Amino acid sequence: MIYLDNAATTPPRREVLEAMWPYLTGEFGNPSSHHELGERAACAVTAARETIAEELGCRPSELIFTSGGTEADNLSVKGIALAAPRGRRILTTAIEHEAVLASCEYLRRLHDFETVEIPLDHDGLVDPAMFSRLLTPETTLVSIAHANNEIGTVQPISELAALARAAGVPFHSDAVQSAGWLDVGLRQLGVDALTVAGHKLGAPKGIGVLALRASVPLEPLIHGGGQERGRRSGTENVAAIVGLAEAIRLAAETRNGAAAVEAVRDALIDGVLAAVPTARLTGSREHRLANSASFLFRGTSGEAVLLELEARGIVCSSGSACAAGSDEPSHVLLAVGIVPELARTAVRFTLGSDTSRADVDEVMQRVRDAVAALGGLGETRPASLSRGGR
Repeated sequence: MIYLDNAATTPPRREVLEAMWPYLTGEFGNPSSHHELGERAACAVTAARETIAEELGCRPSELIFTSGGTEADNLSVKGIALAAPRGRRILTTAIEHEAVLASCEYLRRLHDFETVEIPLDHDGLVDPAMFSRLLTPETTLVSIAHANNEIGTVQPISELAALARAAGVPFHSDAVQSAGWLDVGLRQLGVDALTVAGHKLGAPKGIGVLALRASVPLEPLIHGGGQERGRRSGTENVAAIVGLAEAIRLAAETRNGAAAVEAVRDALIDGVLAAVPTARLTGSREHRLANSASFLFRGTSGEAVLLELEARGIVCSSGSACAAGSDEPSHVLLAVGIVPELARTAVRFTLGSDTSRADVDEVMQRVRDAVAALGGLGETRPASLSRGGR
């Protein structure tokens, strides 16, 4: 099997599991308990918090542990908006993760907020000049993902965040996809809030973190025992927090090898485009995550291509794992101008740090075979697969 669905989840790293093991066995204490076993658990959480804070460019007290990226996005968008001293207007894009879009819809529906979607080009990129014009005194919050989970496009977050800061508007960025490949953090990107999920970095599912500047007010969404300085109650998942710290620490190694992964990714992109004349790459070729390659295969069904590939030992996806099984075309592809019929032909390949050139050579041939089996090999590439051309 060749696994190319790392945007959905990554295999747990051995070092992470080994770091977690003591806190799943003998060191099982509750970090809120005032006895030796509990205090050792609390010390483990404190040490993990310090490690993560160093990597994410913030103070340890500015971290809030959550159950994953979805909760961290919800807490950031809803929590900042509900506590904001100004405005009821949120700027975001139509290609955000469902956790952000659904949180904005909740605020619109129940709290009378307005959501303004920032225009995008056909690669899914935000134009800073356009963004600047949309910032108004009524703007409460900006939420733009660092990198898109379906098409891999990387946004100019540092530039956008600087514009928001000058206007006095808090800026949240979902860095769930980018944290393993790009240098992320409050200091590094200049943002006010940043979300990360462990299972995209070799940690287990069910752990995430929100880094939030101390100066930004936050309304808690979960109430109870007052853990995480009252911002997110609930007994801490000590083992998973320790694993997340190790995974984030090790992510620096992945980033150091990003250039090698980019070369393998580019070979995959070039090979698929050459082997399948009707294929089209989606997202920005230049501003793209090191491990991401997503295509439209005209004349096929993306789900059918996936089944053909799985039968040939290739595991990939048609887009976000959160939307798997839905008959609706990807909201991301629709937002960048792809018509629904063609959006349903999408297939996403996301490499791991250990994906080799030999793997990619194998994948390219099997992709051609899979598309051919579905009658999707045309003689010429279409001039345009989007509304209004390119």
